[in-house]
Amino acid sequence: MCSAKSKSLIFIGLLFSCLEMISSADTGFSMSTYDVTSRSIYLRWPKFSGASSYRVTATAVNTVGHSLLAHFSDVTLKGTLTSLIPNTIYAIQAEAIDKNGFILAETQIMQSTAPDIPVIDQAYSKLSNSITVEWRAVPGATGYLLTAQDGDSFVETVVTDSPGTVTGLKPATLYRITIRSINSGGKSQPSPFRKAKTVLAAPILSVSSLSCDSIAVSWKAVYMAAGFSVSLMRSDGLGRMLKENTTNTSLIFTNLDPGTLYTIKAYAWNVNGIPGDDFTYNQRTSPKAPADVQVSFNSGALRAIVSWMPTEGALTYSVTASRGLLELKCNTSSASCLVPSLQCGSEYYVSVTAYNDAGSSKPTDPVSLKTIPCAPVNISIEEDEPGHLLVSWTSVSFGDYYVVFVKSDDGLEVHCNTSHTQCHFQSDCGFTYFISVFAYNKAGQSPLGDVFNYTTAPCSPEIKNISKEARSVISVHWQSNNEAATYIVTARGEAGLWHCTSSGNSCTLFNIPCGSAFSVSAIAKSPAGQSLPSYSVPLETAPCCPDELMLTQVTQSVTNISWSVGMGAQTYIMTLESPKGQAKCHTLQNYCLLGCITCSTNYTVSLKAISETGLTSSCTYQGYSSSACCPSGVKLFRLSNNGIRVYWRASDERINYNTDLHGSKGNFTCSPSSGLSHCDITEIPCGDVYTVVVSPVTDKGTKLTFCPKRIYSVTCSGSSVGMVIYRGKSNAEQHV
Repeated sequence: MCSAKSKSLIFIGLLFSCLEMISSADTGFSMSTYDVTSRSIYLRWPKFSGASSYRVTATAVNTVGHSLLAHFSDVTLKGTLTSLIPNTIYAIQAEAIDKNGFILAETQIMQSTAPDIPVIDQAYSKLSNSITVEWRAVPGATGYLLTAQDGDSFVETVVTDSPGTVTGLKPATLYRITIRSINSGGKSQPSPFRKAKTVLAAPILSVSSLSCDSIAVSWKAVYMAAGFSVSLMRSDGLGRMLKENTTNTSLIFTNLDPGTLYTIKAYAWNVNGIPGDDFTYNQRTSPKAPADVQVSFNSGALRAIVSWMPTEGALTYSVTASRGLLELKCNTSSASCLVPSLQCGSEYYVSVTAYNDAGSSKPTDPVSLKTIPCAPVNISIEEDEPGHLLVSWTSVSFGDYYVVFVKSDDGLEVHCNTSHTQCHFQSDCGFTYFISVFAYNKAGQSPLGDVFNYTTAPCSPEIKNISKEARSVISVHWQSNNEAATYIVTARGEAGLWHCTSSGNSCTLFNIPCGSAFSVSAIAKSPAGQSLPSYSVPLETAPCCPDELMLTQVTQSVTNISWSVGMGAQTYIMTLESPKGQAKCHTLQNYCLLGCITCSTNYTVSLKAISETGLTSSCTYQGYSSSACCPSGVKLFRLSNNGIRVYWRASDERINYNTDLHGSKGNFTCSPSSGLSHCDITEIPCGDVYTVVVSPVTDKGTKLTFCPKRIYSVTCSGSSVGMVIYRGKSNAEQHV
């Protein structure tokens, strides 16, 4: 028996031991897992001061009577719990114990074991870079880890259920396949392995069309291949399929249809006859040469139109016109082509070649093309006797006959047709004759050569056209019929007389007023005298742009525009334009009311003034900025005592606003600081109906007058403001 003193010491020791064990929760003793399998959990913990051993207990949470106890020495800081149940949650408790057997500290975690080990049913390869695995599902597994190992290298992939496929593999390679089940606890151990071999890689084809009826196919050797199978068939499904088996790496298919798209498919097989991946390639045979080539020559433009019958499968055609070492080409996708820039007096040989993505056909047999003769040269004109002109020239190659055209300044033209190199013409005094000589053959007329003139006392000029060069600048063009003559042009109108002088065939009138009508005529002067006036030509200048234009905004979306009258203008088109839209009106008046105006927007202002005959002047004016947008969402709220707060949604924080309240008992105004969207009126009589309007204020302090007006009733609650009731918009606003 123990003495009373010894019993007291034992009690105190037990008390300290209990106190030490209770406080162990604050000692920092902890435990963690670093690996989990189907039947094992791997644990580790830090060394605890004073502990001589560690005790670990694992109890299955949902399984009755299954627990595990393990002891570890003080030098062991890792432990493994084995013989556990797969896919089971365990409560694991670790205790640090001193040499006397007292518990110094303890900690507890919850950990699930991994699912059970799956079993592979079969593993096979359908593609050269993958193996497909099939297995029975494992209870509790949320996924599976497939592993394909080739020596020291391996490829892994996670799938959710069977079957699963491992990709990224090498062709014709034997792999060891294993599978692990996965859940939130971890991964199971690998399953017993299965061996599977990937199939052969596909041969990579190089395909070309050697001719219009053949296709050559070649490829590089494929690893582990014992032979190859290549098939060819029209891509449209017509005809029969051609198939060749070979141990070589090339072959040629012949007797094919020209210009036809074929589908070529090839695969390799191994010594066991198992086929690998296949490779598909589309190849078109080159086209046949076009048939029925026709050449027509355009003599006026020195170019030829070449046409032919389309050939099957041709995508483009190339036409070649050869003359010695010179070649002219024309490319097209149609069945005709224009060969430009031919030279006169030449013979070309024309052929056509068809092309597609496979190559080209043979060129067609050349067709001869003789071009028009060149223009005659060394032309001389002389008046061999009064009233007679002699025109002569030098003969040209490919020229069968010649035609000389003589045209006088009064428009009369005569010609001479001859196989010789000269012609005679009658002439009249006081005329200028323009003489040109052309050569002809079966291809047509030669190009126009030099045009010569021969002039006899001056003739009246003939005004050809009048053109507007710039605002208030008019150019007058006439036919110059006389040598050494000076021409004077006169424009007569209600606005006055304008003159210009020139020795050529045009002159310019400056400072012609807008919106005016004139009659324009010309005379010729020479030492021999002055001609009669030409026929008069009417001239109308474009209407004048209005000098003054005024814009006034009527409502938030309507602007009134007025302008001064433009001389000569009958109608006007007014346009306001911005990136947000365009407003336009067409009117006979000098004012316009434009709607659909967007507030707070910069507009460009332009106006077209149109005369009675349709002449137009485009007028540009200074830009216009529409007014600021009226605020929306205007509401009244009661403040304490007799105060009212007016609130709104501002269209722009930079805009200042002014608030007006009008009632039978008084009018009230407030202006908030910049950036605010509310305004307070501290003293306001109740028992009245108020018209409320919130208006933007311009930079100049002007208040807009067309913003919407709203009506509110302010009732009384005793002597103070009671309810604020919205009554709607005013009648004036509803009719805007």
